[in-house]
Amino acid sequence: MTNEQMTDLINRHLGITDSYQAPDRLMQMLYDRDDRETVFKNMLEAFRYDVTYDWFHLYFQDEHADRKKKKQDFTPKSVATLLSKLTEGEGDVLDVAAGTGGLLITKWDEDRVRAGFFAYSPANHFYQAEELSDRAIPFLLFNLAIRGMNATVAHVDSLSRKAKGVFFIQNDLNDAGAFSSINVFPYDEQVERTFNVKFVERAYPPLIESKNIPHHVEHHLSKPHSHDQTQLTLF
Repeated sequence: MTNEQMTDLINRHLGITDSYQAPDRLMQMLYDRDDRETVFKNMLEAFRYDVTYDWFHLYFQDEHADRKKKKQDFTPKSVATLLSKLTEGEGDVLDVAAGTGGLLITKWDEDRVRAGFFAYSPANHFYQAEELSDRAIPFLLFNLAIRGMNATVAHVDSLSRKAKGVFFIQNDLNDAGAFSSINVFPYDEQVERTFNVKFVERAYPPLIESKNIPHHVEHHLSKPHSHDQTQLTLF
């Protein structure tokens, strides 16, 4: 598939006429679970259910990457594969400057292969992402949720720790074949302490799709970025 064909395919399934509309359309869709999961199913079919790589890699880099100011060039697949093999085992993964999630997807796929198709459990794996780009965040959320991952996504400058929001992506059913729910953590001091961030903007409206945080995820959330062991809540 050529880059042009890839762009046309993605735009068609997102229901947009031009690629510049993609970030806004994705964010709108991510707040509507029915719409989102319909697009998920259509995109999975379009890409023949091959979730082992980031479908948006070239699309974003060609259409949305800010190479001049933010030096956005994504990790090549070969490097991502090497890094995922160097970080074997179950546990937490932190990807700073995650982009659209290509490196996390490679790590997630490596985790699935290592565990075995029937033995893989989303509950055994937790992924943390930080990203500065407003444009990349919707793609990143899409990529994590469609793959049923448990993850947090901080929209943050990883150096200054100035943040616009923190998302919680949860596979509520602990089912390797299920999509994840999407939630926005409250803009409060507890979340700031836990993720070592300072909210400078409330960029995202409230969104709560998970009724609770299960024990296996709560364990991971107690130790992301600080020594604050206070239980996090979505409410």
